[in-house]
Amino acid sequence: MTARRLRWAAWPVIAVLAAAVPAAGTAGAAATPTATVTVNARAGLATMPDTGIGVNHAVWDSQLGTDPVADLLGGAGVRTMRYPGGSYGDIYHWKDNTAPGGYVAPGTDFDTFMGGVRRAGAQPVIIANYGTGTPEEAADWVRYANVTKGYGVKYWEIGNELYGNGHYGANWEADNHADKSPTAYANGVVAYADAMKAVDPGVKIGAVLTTPANWPDGIVGAGDTATWNQTVLSIAGPHIDFVILHWYPGGSTAAEALTKTEQVDDMIYLAREQITRYAGAGSGRIGIAMTETNTPVGMNTQPGALFAADAYSSLLANGVFNVDWWNVHNGATKLSTVAGQPDYGDFGLLSSATCLEDGACEPALNTPFAPYYGLKMLSTFARPGDQFVRAGADDPLVGAHAVRRPDGDLAVLLVNKDPGQARAVTLDYAGYTPAAAAPQVFTFTNGATAISSAATGTSTSRTLPPYSLTTLVLHPAAAAAAGPGAPGQPSGTATDRTAAISWPAAAPGGHPIAKYEVYRQTGTTSEQWGETTGTSLAVGNLVPGRRYTVNVLARDTAGNVSAASPPLTFTTGAPAASTCTVRMTDVTDWASGFVGGIHVTATGVVGDWTLTFDWPTARQRLTGGWNGTWAQNGTTVTVKSSAPTAPGVDVGFTADYGGPNILPAAFTLNGVLCAAG
Repeated sequence: MTARRLRWAAWPVIAVLAAAVPAAGTAGAAATPTATVTVNARAGLATMPDTGIGVNHAVWDSQLGTDPVADLLGGAGVRTMRYPGGSYGDIYHWKDNTAPGGYVAPGTDFDTFMGGVRRAGAQPVIIANYGTGTPEEAADWVRYANVTKGYGVKYWEIGNELYGNGHYGANWEADNHADKSPTAYANGVVAYADAMKAVDPGVKIGAVLTTPANWPDGIVGAGDTATWNQTVLSIAGPHIDFVILHWYPGGSTAAEALTKTEQVDDMIYLAREQITRYAGAGSGRIGIAMTETNTPVGMNTQPGALFAADAYSSLLANGVFNVDWWNVHNGATKLSTVAGQPDYGDFGLLSSATCLEDGACEPALNTPFAPYYGLKMLSTFARPGDQFVRAGADDPLVGAHAVRRPDGDLAVLLVNKDPGQARAVTLDYAGYTPAAAAPQVFTFTNGATAISSAATGTSTSRTLPPYSLTTLVLHPAAAAAAGPGAPGQPSGTATDRTAAISWPAAAPGGHPIAKYEVYRQTGTTSEQWGETTGTSLAVGNLVPGRRYTVNVLARDTAGNVSAASPPLTFTTGAPAASTCTVRMTDVTDWASGFVGGIHVTATGVVGDWTLTFDWPTARQRLTGGWNGTWAQNGTTVTVKSSAPTAPGVDVGFTADYGGPNILPAAFTLNGVLCAAG
């Protein structure tokens, strides 16, 4: 077979470790563990986009664009394909289908790729060559794709992982520019965007960002005045339409890797917060695409399938509009046994039929690996136009996601992350009453080569096989009345203890709208904050420095309730004025820890004082401090000092973080809430 080239890795290859599978139970063994899953249809999240489920295709893949591969991808519900392949994007020249320094398989040119995209019913995401290309080359590609050929290619990335060009020390991404700083890249993005939109104003341009808590996020390079993200967004923000993140979560075992999806909420929140802060006016139009992801353990076996379904669902529920698996084909690297199944250390969805030096060979060419079925299960669970709603379990080994469909159906995706034991799950529903009939149930189990389907059981209980994906599709107990439409996207402003929320009116159904109800999401429960006949609500008694997510529902005069509005998330901050001010800065960062500085000023404080703040996540930990006595209890940090604060005092600390590093927004000095300094 033609040789393949593996991904130009942005992180060290992690050896695949075998996951031990407990022996099968015997008569008299302990009862099946139980869990409760709560689905809250009032707690609306993002809507499933038609670009959500994607994969990476690469010009070094001889199967690119072939009918069998296109049919497999289309059958799995793949709706976006990224080209020409990761770091190859920065060496690839589309006109002659070459990549100097890399391998290009015959028959992998752009037109062949587009043939496969169209056959699969998908759309492309194209990487324009920033590293060794020019804005003119990219503009010519837009002209050929959208004017000459009429392909209608909408999404264009400007380069791939350019922070890996050597500026921060690691050098895997080709970049021929003399200046490899984020400032140079940002200015380059502006030039590319201007040239490409001059050809087709309808194209959407994406800029590369670092993913929160993933190297080199938070690091300020030599000669720079800010991080990569701050610099790129500040310069290129007004010219782009989306940002590009890549996420390869760590983990030396499958169990550890499968916990990483709990970081997604904070990861996307922090990315959105950076866009809002730095990208300028109108930043709400800027979308987020996760154009590469995979798992470090069990990438061909069941952990990969579980991670794919869980990670895609979490990202899409948080408003990411495109998630692309790395990769369609990649090639074997090492044989191991994971959960009783052979794993080849192959990042591909489909087998490349390669053989290792020890003689071990992958299955026949294009045989789907387990993550393929993870994506297929995802497309069965969430369809374009479905709204994700909040779901969760009281067992950390059970993942839960849910969507509400426009026709009133509800689908629930359940993930059993335990390789050795089933879970007896009880399902509770808020804001939704399922019909008594047996739901349609789709199941993918460890070692299976297909997803099974049957109408069976009830909507309130289900036994999940070990290491499995299960989707339940439920119908409502009563046919949906002609109720009101969902209110539009809420907006709001917040102080330290108050918020003002407003929203576009809902469209009435068969009856006039009587009122709107505003709910706060608290885990899987909803707390009603208030109701109004208008389209705005003021709320008070909020906690400073707290993140809040709210939805609005419309209720008509017949009592019919709409689906939830899209969510609004905001964070309360510090008061406008106080007898003290506090400014915290991230002085030095290394993407897993940082040196923090705090400047405190106060009036009337000349003796002992205590400064207190709370970490926003449980993954942040104080490791040391100076100019005071530091301590952490739970997520609460205190520093005590006898030094006077007038005119001001500086204290510092070191801290580790094992996920997105969200800085505190509220501080108290001797019990007084301080203003922002």
